[in-house]
Amino acid sequence: MKTKFKMLLIGFIIFMNPLIAQNIDSYIEVSREVLNAEKKLVIAEAMTLSETESEAFWALYNEYNEELYKTHTERVNIIKDFAANYETMNDEKADELWVRSMNYQEALLKLNKKYYKKFKAILPASKAALYFQLENKIATLISAELALGIPIIDVD
Repeated sequence: MKTKFKMLLIGFIIFMNPLIAQNIDSYIEVSREVLNAEKKLVIAEAMTLSETESEAFWALYNEYNEELYKTHTERVNIIKDFAANYETMNDEKADELWVRSMNYQEALLKLNKKYYKKFKAILPASKAALYFQLENKIATLISAELALGIPIIDVD
């Protein structure tokens, strides 16, 4: 699992290359689609769902991931904005980006709290927790790769 995600994320991070900038939105979209397909396979393999649980789980999974996609779009936009302004970063832009980043994190936490309750309504708490543990591990891998690829702000 780790190797597949690592390769996908390395490709995702390449968007900072100016040669790819023309097709960045389509490139990011394809990367996100591939990543989501891989994630779904990992989740399907790790979750041991009964037939009854499976039907309800996958319906809610799809609903949650539609909302998650919207939330993660803000993260993508923050990274793109950071890349576009990296060379000319000033205090105002740095502050704006960091505030947006904190707002993204708050929105993600709020979404996860909302959907954890929904998953617990259709699954035993241990399976709902397992699902969110898997989501968290995958998100941590993504965050680690992004952290490696995104430079630190250069302060004089």
